[in-house]
Amino acid sequence: MLPNFLQTIVVAASLVAASDPLVVSLPYGGFRGFVAGNLTQFLGIPFAHSERFRGPTSPIPFRGVRDAIEYGPACPQQAMSNFGGGPIIPAFPSVLEDCKCLTLDIFKPQVMTSAHQLPVSVVCGFAVGNSRNDDLRPLVERSIQTHEPILVLTINYRVTAFGFLPGKEAAAAGVTNLGFRDQIAALRWVQRYIHAFGRGFAPSCPSYDSGGVSAGSMSTAYLTLQNKYNSNTLFRGALMQSGAAVHIQPQSAGQSDYDDLVRATQCTGAKDTLDCLRRVPFDSIMAAVNNTPTISSYRSVNLLWAPHIDGDVVARDAWTSINQGLYAKIPLISTMCDDEGTLFSLAAANISFLQDASPAELAQIARLYPDDPTQGSPFDTGTAKIIGPQWKRTSAFIGDMLISSPRRFLLEHASTRQNVWGSLNKMGKSNVPVGAYHTSDTAIWFTNTTGVYTLGMDSLVNFVKRLDPNGIAAHRTDIWPKWNVASSKERQSSLLTFSDMRVNITADDFRKEAIDFLNEFREKYDGRK
Repeated sequence: MLPNFLQTIVVAASLVAASDPLVVSLPYGGFRGFVAGNLTQFLGIPFAHSERFRGPTSPIPFRGVRDAIEYGPACPQQAMSNFGGGPIIPAFPSVLEDCKCLTLDIFKPQVMTSAHQLPVSVVCGFAVGNSRNDDLRPLVERSIQTHEPILVLTINYRVTAFGFLPGKEAAAAGVTNLGFRDQIAALRWVQRYIHAFGRGFAPSCPSYDSGGVSAGSMSTAYLTLQNKYNSNTLFRGALMQSGAAVHIQPQSAGQSDYDDLVRATQCTGAKDTLDCLRRVPFDSIMAAVNNTPTISSYRSVNLLWAPHIDGDVVARDAWTSINQGLYAKIPLISTMCDDEGTLFSLAAANISFLQDASPAELAQIARLYPDDPTQGSPFDTGTAKIIGPQWKRTSAFIGDMLISSPRRFLLEHASTRQNVWGSLNKMGKSNVPVGAYHTSDTAIWFTNTTGVYTLGMDSLVNFVKRLDPNGIAAHRTDIWPKWNVASSKERQSSLLTFSDMRVNITADDFRKEAIDFLNEFREKYDGRK
């Protein structure tokens, strides 16, 4: 039973919605979208309310109808320098609202008929930025051109210390992995309310997929794993673009980082340090967070503010979950770029990864990633693109450790239980010095609307529509084979591979010995923690 005040809001908003097709009525208020070209858009819609270091709650109700014509504010995040020095991504001015940033954006065809049962693609991305950074309008426009219309929805979620606070205090308060909790709240919002945005949606069971780019892809991968919130039942398919279920540490491993944040904000003497962090002035805690290393610093991908295994949202390490089959048995697409490690190696002075490794295991890694620039990343560039004596070697290792090995590990297991597809981007090898760098395939899937590379967008639209990237569009002549464990000529681990001059099918067997070793190492050490 809704409170009387909320009933009044719903009735008032419904009356407006009945007379204005651009107004949508939700239980907590009404929102007016706008038309741009052949799309109807609703921007900055709150899907939850948040306070600093607290879990997401229901949106705050309001009277009347609000315009949904501007993107919501970015969630607080670190000011970030260019990889290798020099400011490139400044602190976002919109973070002045602190953590009240949980909004989503909706893009759908302007013209809809009752026959259009629009599937929904929920996309999240970024470790820096917000939903406005990923312009997904071309994907919806392409779906209209191919007469396979879809709706795309992007979400904001909390990042850095505000979204992934480590330590026992956060665990005791149930506020671990808040960024994941925000994403779960957004997916549940879709289940409850997306039908209000078009006649083609089933009110109780919308058909939608979850996808992500980079950090969003890693989030999607972890949400497919079983946890206490059944997040792996919240979507029917998954796209993981340039990301995977990367190795993460237990919640307790970040205790020193939590303690450092407490000291930096002068909360050391507080009886409840977490409560102090909640109440300290925003500028003070933001300055403390900005003084910690970022992904473009010497620590590279060895991040302070990252997801942790909390036994709750992340129930166990990914390798154990995948080995035991504790993940969603849904169709999925996993993509990567050929040179995933180059960006992260530009400033990587601290390369103390795999700290559990024995001397013999370190020697094996050194053999598998030799001091030979012709075998380093950017791959297939010979002795070119060398910016340091160990840079190409380090880039090859970091890319495999971060993306290639967990991606292949998942596909090897999932392909025996469900339909999976893999893709490799080798476009842009001429990019100096980073080659086909991390997320450089974004245009393939979301923005490339002309030429042969519309194949990527068409495949994604087909996947959202039918859970199979091989669609029925008349112009489609390419067949994307499923990824299978290579055990015979009929069963091969095939990748849809994009190069500058062509698209073809290649085998997913590059650096097999090295990647197998990395996965065996993770199985050995993660499983015992």
